[in-house]
Amino acid sequence: MALTKNSILSHKEIEHKIKRIAYQIYECNVEESEIIIAGIENNGYLLARKLKAVLDKISDIDSTLCKVKVNKNEPTQPVETSIKSEEYANKSLVLVDDVLNSGSTLIYGIKHFLDVPLKQFKTAVLVNRNHKKYPVKADFKGISLSTSFYEHVHVQLSKQPYEAYLD
Repeated sequence: MALTKNSILSHKEIEHKIKRIAYQIYECNVEESEIIIAGIENNGYLLARKLKAVLDKISDIDSTLCKVKVNKNEPTQPVETSIKSEEYANKSLVLVDDVLNSGSTLIYGIKHFLDVPLKQFKTAVLVNRNHKKYPVKADFKGISLSTSFYEHVHVQLSKQPYEAYLD
């Protein structure tokens, strides 16, 4: 697929980045028998599903997928998860989102999981923009970009071909 002038990542590049992030997650959890892959609803969850599929192929770690609902318009509202806190307590957890913009969605997701003791906590994003309002970082990232505040990164993972582009 030919890249357009606003294209950040092609389908093939996204697949490669997903595989690389999955290997990094595995390397950080090689001693673990179980890991929780928690994806922030919509694209973060799609990315988490794809990471879990690769992780399941490359390792014998028992991975559990968790959907995380953060109200992006009202992030102070309670965060909801598809699994109960008892199911991820004292386990290694990776919180996944597609794009790290200001950091608000990720920081409120992190805050939710900090209410439960975890063995290890990491974050993963496909695109890391360098404009954060909050002191949050991505432990695993596909690509880092320096963009203007007026530009918006779109990631399309719901159908093929996958793509990431700048608007």
